[in-house]
Amino acid sequence: MEKENLEILLEDIQGKFDLVLEGHEGLHKEIKDARRELCEKIQFVDFKVDAISHKVDDLAADLSAHRADTEAHGPVYRVKE
Repeated sequence: MEKENLEILLEDIQGKFDLVLEGHEGLHKEIKDARRELCEKIQFVDFKVDAISHKVDDLAADLSAHRADTEAHGPVYRVKE
């Protein structure tokens, strides 16, 4: 009788252990998926930042060229009242 009780107890423990492992596997998959999605989003943001940075550099160069051109013309383009 005691052997049967021990077997039942061990089966119960094994069943609970299996449930814990299943839960662990599910959480591991969710974490892995979330990490993959986050990495994709970070790469997309990096791409956007690089594109904006390039545009800002181009704008700064255009502004610098415009300023140099405006200053080269002297008083001709100044506002007079």
